[in-house]
Amino acid sequence: MINELTIGEVSSRSGVAPSALRFYEAQGLIGAHRTSGNQRRYDRATLRRVALVQAGRAAGIPLEQIRAALETLPSQRTPNRRDWERLARAWRIDIDHRIATLQSLRNRLTTCIGCGCLSIDRCSLLNPDDEASTLGPGAHYLQRDSRRARP
Repeated sequence: MINELTIGEVSSRSGVAPSALRFYEAQGLIGAHRTSGNQRRYDRATLRRVALVQAGRAAGIPLEQIRAALETLPSQRTPNRRDWERLARAWRIDIDHRIATLQSLRNRLTTCIGCGCLSIDRCSLLNPDDEASTLGPGAHYLQRDSRRARP
């Protein structure tokens, strides 16, 4: 069919290696059908889906979340701007949370490296007395200022 692309064409146009395209297919992120000669053929809409996968990966979105998002898209048309805006809104909360965590880590990393032993009483990366255990699991001090970090 004229609107179908080979794996080489998708690779060339998307900048994604054929091995990655096969991986995306195996992970359910994109789909292809086979010709009578057992060659993969992709709908043109696959190019936009590959772009969505690449954007999600660049933003650090786990493949499982990217797959779930792609499953909400119509399968017989190219995803459009409205589709992307909807997916981006859903990913933004996760991205904002990870940015806040990384900024907090960046701001405390110098102190941690400077102490050498990583256990001074002002260290906000470690919790040697387990004072944060009442907050539940996780690295709570990486996500916000702690009273230990204040002078």
